[in-house]
Amino acid sequence: MTTGGPRADLILPCRDEAPALQELLPRVPSDLRVIVVDNGSGDGTADVAARLGATVVSEAEPGYGAAVAAGLAAADGDLVAFMDGDGSFDPTELLPLVDAVASGAADMAAGRRRPVRRGTWPWHARAGNSLVVRWLRRRTGFPLHDLPAMRVCRRDALVALDVRDRRFGYPVELMRSAVAAGWTFAEYDVRYLPRAEGTRSKVSGSVVGTVRTARDFYRVLS
Repeated sequence: MTTGGPRADLILPCRDEAPALQELLPRVPSDLRVIVVDNGSGDGTADVAARLGATVVSEAEPGYGAAVAAGLAAADGDLVAFMDGDGSFDPTELLPLVDAVASGAADMAAGRRRPVRRGTWPWHARAGNSLVVRWLRRRTGFPLHDLPAMRVCRRDALVALDVRDRRFGYPVELMRSAVAAGWTFAEYDVRYLPRAEGTRSKVSGSVVGTVRTARDFYRVLS
C-alpha cells in the first residue's frame, strides 16, 4: 500500500456474488479501497464482503446504475475504479489504469475485454456490446473498442457528468456524456475470465437478460 493510503476507491456493484467475492476480494491490491454495493442480494454477499474487509453499502433500488451511484456516493478518494464483482476480471489489472488517470495521461482508463477461452463471453452479449460500441463511435466519436466494465476516472469529474440512468443503460449514458465533456481515454487489454461458479450474470447469463439490457441501452440512445 502506498504511504498516503489507498490510491483509489474500487466500487463493486454486486447482486448474489458471495461465491465470487470469496475468491476475488483477497486478490485486490492493497492500495485499492473496496466498496461493495449490495444490490438486493439473497446469498449473504454483504456478510462475505464485510468479513473480508470491504466497506459495504446497501442499495435497494435494483439496477446497475443505482448500484454505481450508491458506491460513488460512498467513495471519498480522488480516483474511483469500477469492476464487476463476479470474478470475471483480475483486480491486479486495474493498477495500470489507475496509473494512467493518476498521471494525467487520460481522464478515463478502460479495460478492453479479451476472453481467455471460448464461451467466456456469450455470443449474444458480445454482439450487443459490438452494436452499442459501433453506434457510439458513429454518433459521438467514442474512441474505445468495448463498453468497459473495468474503468478508472476521477471522482469529482464523474459526479459532474451527472449520469442519471439507474438501470443497465448507465454505461451507455456515461460514455456518451464523457465524450461530450471532452474527456480523454486510454484503453488497455484485460483478461476476461469465466465468472465464479455459483454465480449467474444478470446481463449475459441468458438471451432474455441480454435483450432486457439492450432495451435499457436503446432507451438511453434514443
